[in-house]
Amino acid sequence: MIRGVIKSSRLKFVQLSKLRQISGKIRHFSASRFISSDFAHTQKDYKLSKCAGSIQFRKFSSSLKLLTSSVKATMKPEFERLPKYVTPSHYELQLQPDLVNFVFAGTSKTSIKISHETDKITLNSVDLKIQKAIVRCDGTSIFESIETIYLPESEVVNILFGKQLPVTQNAVLELEFTGELNDKMKGFYRSKYFTSTGEERFAGVTQFEATDARRCFPCWDEPAIKATFDITLIIPQDRVGLSNMPVVKEENLDNNLKLLKFDRSPIMSTYLVAVVVGEYDYVEARSDDGVLVRVYTPVGKKEQGQFALEVTTKVLPYYKDYFQIAYPLPKMDLITISDFSAGAMENWGLVTYRETMVLVDPENTSLIRKQSIALIVGHEIAHQWFGNLVTMEWWTDLWLNEGYASFVEFLCVNHLFPEYDIWTQFVTDMYTPALDADCLNNSHPIEVPVGHPSEIDEIFDEISYNKGASVIRMLHHYLGDEDFRKGMNHYLTKYQYQNTVTENLWSSLEQASSKPVTDIMRTWIKKMGFPVVKITKNVQEKNGRRLTLEQTKFTADGSIDDKSLWMIPINISTAKSANAYTTVLDKKEMEVLIEGVTDKDWIKINPDTIGYYRTQYPSQMLEQFIPAIKNMSLPPLDRLGLHDDLFALVQNGSSSTVDSLKLIDAYRSENNYTVWSSIATSLSKLKNILSHTDLSDQFNSYGIQLFGPIAQQLGWDAKSKESHLDTLLRSLVISRLVSFNCQQTCDEAKRRFYLHKEGKQTLPADLRMACYRALLQSANTEVYEEMLNLYRATDLHEEKDRISRALGSIKDFKLLQKVLQFAMSDEVRAQDAVFVIASVAINPIGRDLSWKFLAENQKVLVDQYQGGFLLTRLVKHLTENFASAEKALEVENFFKTNHFPGTERTVQQSIETIKLNAAWLKRDLANIKEFLKIREIF
Repeated sequence: MIRGVIKSSRLKFVQLSKLRQISGKIRHFSASRFISSDFAHTQKDYKLSKCAGSIQFRKFSSSLKLLTSSVKATMKPEFERLPKYVTPSHYELQLQPDLVNFVFAGTSKTSIKISHETDKITLNSVDLKIQKAIVRCDGTSIFESIETIYLPESEVVNILFGKQLPVTQNAVLELEFTGELNDKMKGFYRSKYFTSTGEERFAGVTQFEATDARRCFPCWDEPAIKATFDITLIIPQDRVGLSNMPVVKEENLDNNLKLLKFDRSPIMSTYLVAVVVGEYDYVEARSDDGVLVRVYTPVGKKEQGQFALEVTTKVLPYYKDYFQIAYPLPKMDLITISDFSAGAMENWGLVTYRETMVLVDPENTSLIRKQSIALIVGHEIAHQWFGNLVTMEWWTDLWLNEGYASFVEFLCVNHLFPEYDIWTQFVTDMYTPALDADCLNNSHPIEVPVGHPSEIDEIFDEISYNKGASVIRMLHHYLGDEDFRKGMNHYLTKYQYQNTVTENLWSSLEQASSKPVTDIMRTWIKKMGFPVVKITKNVQEKNGRRLTLEQTKFTADGSIDDKSLWMIPINISTAKSANAYTTVLDKKEMEVLIEGVTDKDWIKINPDTIGYYRTQYPSQMLEQFIPAIKNMSLPPLDRLGLHDDLFALVQNGSSSTVDSLKLIDAYRSENNYTVWSSIATSLSKLKNILSHTDLSDQFNSYGIQLFGPIAQQLGWDAKSKESHLDTLLRSLVISRLVSFNCQQTCDEAKRRFYLHKEGKQTLPADLRMACYRALLQSANTEVYEEMLNLYRATDLHEEKDRISRALGSIKDFKLLQKVLQFAMSDEVRAQDAVFVIASVAINPIGRDLSWKFLAENQKVLVDQYQGGFLLTRLVKHLTENFASAEKALEVENFFKTNHFPGTERTVQQSIETIKLNAAWLKRDLANIKEFLKIREIF
């Protein structure tokens, strides 16, 4: 989630300098703390109102008034990690949620160590009210707090005792506190669901990553401050209560309540603690290695958890074998949460999911969704080792958690479902989005320093996840699977139940492989961006081809950066050899001789698209690939990689759009789903910028010509024993033809929709989104209401998701206004509203409408999503599709005066993308127009 801070303007820099000069006049006072804290709390903290400097303080306050009004909106509080002189080792935590009044009461007894005398304890706390605080030292001395000072901006609380707490290894901090079961999908919050009779009820659930355990109980909420946990819940007797560990005691209490005491957890970070209270069914099984697995579902839907159960029981022993370390807990629970901001969360032993990320309905779940569920389950269970057993020391190394789990999920699914051809899909799902984000000037390194919690949310992005996974995939290939596994076992064994930094991982892999892992990976982890490898000379000799390879930084705007160097593992293949040449390009330029090839043979740099870089070929070498693309003798990943690299070079101005479209002609006989997926993504980008011109109809005609033959080959109905990938390809191709307004496809989609609605013919789940969009593109009010009724009639979240996102396809401006109103209504969960609004934004007719909607509803949206990645997603989707310098300036000015916390880097990336779109149009529009005119004639 972390993406950094916008740089201050010159004026604000001067103001900040003056502010620092003034603040230096008062001893022990930090101006940044003053700005970031409530005034009364600051007075209490520093007791300035009763000291001799109180007059000076009042003068200081007066001097600050003008400065703080302009600085406060853009200046983040000075961040400090918690002091280390008081640390916890064990929490006894009891929580009692009130699921009617949406509050909870809690008590905690935390075993602490005090390393030097202090009169206060500082820990994290947000939106909690502490009623009582006592420290017992060595079982005899009792210290009661005299004051509790909350610092909301810093998300800490200072508990003052009025006298010094002694140094001791044996103290207990006892707290009584209350909090709200909020509706923000973070901390301890409420999640709405409905019973079989339609009664509205609420569950109490937790989501603590990255820094929201502090919203549930006062704690040392940093990943390196690990402890063990004894958790107790007091809940209604007719509710299910779950936590990280199994229940060891259950006792009925008065008032229809019960007490559930859970077994002691292993030592772990606070962000991994979890509790859930609600009504659930479950299915269960044991894995081959003896772990009890349960999948908890809404009541009446337990059979929809069967697929996730089967995946989990197979994944656990696979990871045990791969890591050579057993899963350390006695049980593994997966549970669906109705209101959930993320896709899933890896809480140790109790993994929480959105309903769409774990439930499979045989008749209504699409194949692509089922595949996604397998990947997500694999990802979260990988975290049980990589993240939970061994945890990053600080959020700077978040990528150690997310990048590695994002790589391993593909290893796992490839093992369980080889028919998915999942490593080919890795390139379109993970690798290419990482490159697209990483070439921007407003990207960030994989390993990025972070501090304040608002920054942490920003780095849960394509860099931490996708780039992290991509460079690990490259490293895995470089080391080989055997040495990679040895290194991982060494790392996990050496650091289990501890915290690490990136260098610890490199050291373990280096020890296992005897290769310079640290030197190679430093350039990929510490540095922003990636290289493009250019073939600058291509000379045929008697015994082969001599190539000159040159590396430069690849930039989205085509600007030159000759200073950056990477250590690039280079692999080269030919038509005659899949592994013709291997080296490491660690300087600006080098020559290589590829033996045994003629002047007619193709030579492919980066076969299988494993290296994290782009490749730029001279036109002669590019043309040599065309016969192999047409007859598909070139492997799918290489056909995909060639197109993907060339289109990226188009976007940054190094090649022309028309050259890319001419190369796409060679793919007309293509039959691979992932290759078509890459082409479809590229054409969607081009379709977006052309929607700002009068060429949309001509481009739609081009798209219909391109996708028509493969659509005719596949047909609408599944064939006997067709492959997994053919099913996905049919859905992709029909969806693309609908987006190109193919009349024949849209008519057939509508016909099949009504047959399905009337119960005469089942519409396969994989085709429903395309059919819904076909119907809605020409929708009037009657059709719109018809779709809303379908939305209201289904209780399957996946189906609601499909229908609500399809609503953005409507071409009627007034109906799109209704869609936006619907997104904000109680009928749409907050977690889903973002994507309904985004569906309007990607529709050219709704682009300006949704942007205006953001401005008009900014307070509501910020209040709902502040501090989470959903707000960054919303900002991204509603801004990045414009294509003019004027719009870039408008977006920039809007966010200068309107604060959307945690979206700073996203805003800068969107502004940059808008400018890139404008430059692309200006550069290539005339040639594209001529190309489409010629195509229209034919």
